[in-house]
Amino acid sequence: MALELRHLRYLLAVADHGTFTRAAEELHVSQPTLSHQVKQLERTLHTQLLDRTGRTVRLTDAGAAYVEHARRALRDLAAAERSLHDVRDLSHGQLRLAATPTFTAYLIGPLTAAFHTRHPGIALTVREMPQDRIESGLLADELDLGIGFAGPHPPTIEAAPLFTEALSLVVGSPGTAADHASGATGPLSVDDVDRHQLALLSGDFATRRHIDAYFTRHRASPRIAVEANSVHALIDIVQRTPLATVLPDAITHDHPHLSPVQLHPALPTRTTTLLTRADAYRSAAARAFVRLLRELVGERGYELAPGPDGD
Repeated sequence: MALELRHLRYLLAVADHGTFTRAAEELHVSQPTLSHQVKQLERTLHTQLLDRTGRTVRLTDAGAAYVEHARRALRDLAAAERSLHDVRDLSHGQLRLAATPTFTAYLIGPLTAAFHTRHPGIALTVREMPQDRIESGLLADELDLGIGFAGPHPPTIEAAPLFTEALSLVVGSPGTAADHASGATGPLSVDDVDRHQLALLSGDFATRRHIDAYFTRHRASPRIAVEANSVHALIDIVQRTPLATVLPDAITHDHPHLSPVQLHPALPTRTTTLLTRADAYRSAAARAFVRLLRELVGERGYELAPGPDGD
C-alpha cells in the first residue's frame, strides 16, 4: 500500500486526542475507518506506532519519533502550497497575524486599515492572544507574523526590534479623575501611588506582570479596585471614574480624554518586536506588511528600538 497524506493526518489526530473516538469526530470519519487507516499505515511501515492497551491511546517510542517528522512534513507541504499561491503583485493572497492585547488599542487598527487600503486583495486574519500562544502558533505554522515583546523566546523564534514602548500612570480628564492629571506638580512619586485606587489588566496579561514587577521592586502596594481583561474596557472605566490605570503612552495619544502621569522612578520601557519562525516561508504579503509596519512606526513617531531591520 502506498502511503498517503491522509494516513499522516489520521495518525496525528489520534496522537493529539488520545482516543480514536475524538479523533474520528474531528476528522468527520467513522471510528472503524480511522482505526483501519492507521493499521494500514503501521503495516506499511512494519512498525507499531500506537499503544492501544490502556484507557487512552499513546504513541510508542517509534510512533513518537515518526510523528515528529510527520508534523514537519505536513507543515512544509502547507508552506509549499502557500508559496504556489503567492502572487508577487499582491493582487490576492492571505496573511495571518497575531498580536498581544495592548497593541489592539493603538497599533492594530491603523495598521490594518493602511494595509487594506494599499493591498485590498489580501485576506488578512488578525487574532489577539498572549505571547506564548503567538509563539506556539508560529511554530505550528498557524500564523505568519506576530507582534509582541522582547524576552526569552523558543530557539526557532526570531524577534526583530520595532520600537520602544513607554508606560505611564493614566487618569481621566481633569474633573473626573485624580487631581494630578494636569501634571502641574511634576512626576508622581511611586510612594504616593498607594493613595490612589487603580483599575488594571488581569494577571494573565504581560503588561500586568510588567506593572506588578515595578510596584514590587519599589515596595508600593496600590489598591486594585478593578481588574479587567480588556484594554478598551479599562479606557472606558478610567474616563468615567476617579480610578487610574497604567497603559502605554501611545494609547493616550489617541484618546484626548486620557492624561498620562509620569511616575518617579519611571516605569521601565519595553521593546516591541516582530515575531516570526526562523525557517518559515516569508510570502510577498508578509514582506509587504512588515514594510508597512515599519513605515507606520516611523510616521507615528514611536521611538525606534535598536537592532537589525528584520524585514
